[in-house]
This record gives sequence, structure tokens and C-alpha cells, in this order.
Amino acid sequence: MSFEAPSIVQAALRGLCPQCGARGLFKGVTAFAPKCTSCALDYTAFNVGDGAAAFLIFIVAALDFAGIIIVEINFAPPWWVHALIWLPVTILLTLALLRISKAALLWAEYTQAAREGKISK
Repeated sequence: MSFEAPSIVQAALRGLCPQCGARGLFKGVTAFAPKCTSCALDYTAFNVGDGAAAFLIFIVAALDFAGIIIVEINFAPPWWVHALIWLPVTILLTLALLRISKAALLWAEYTQAAREGKISK
């Protein structure tokens, strides 16, 4: 059985296995599946951690802030309109970008054969 490994963009945007390119990298919105259903690559061996979330806080905040300023200057809506617009936008942006960035980080770990550091004596 021959597999074609996806690019980082394909893997990140479509949630593909970095080894074989099969769908099913995630079992939930942002939670990884335990392993690939096609090639049995063990996703639990990778440690993506919370690195993606730290960067996303700044990215989503900047996008929200720019949008809030543009809407305020052009339309000057009441505060509750901002809440109706920006709370869902913030949640959706965070979830979408977190999923994409976690998939990209797992792809990078796999392709670079990166593993957690261990102290050896």
C-alpha cells in the first residue's frame, strides 16, 4: 500500500494524517484522534502542547481589535451589537485557527522527527 504524504498546508487545512494523507486527524473540534485509521500512525506520540494557543491569543486579539475599531468608526453601534458580533467571531476564529495550527505543528513534528528531549546520563 503506497501513501502520499500531504504538504503542511493540506494537512493543516484539511486535518490530514502527516504520514499517509488520510482524513481523520481530529476526533473532536481540536482533540486529536488516538491514531490514523488508515496507516495506524500513533498521534499520541506527538506533543503539540499549548504552543499554538499562546500565539493564537495575540493573533485573534489583533484581528478582533481591528474589526472592532473599523465597525465602531464606520457604524458606531451600541455596546450590545459589538457583543453580538465579536463574541461569536472570537470563538469561531479561535477554534478554527487552533485546529489549523495544531495540525500544522503535528505535521512539523512528524516530518522533522522531533520528539521530547530527554536527559541521558
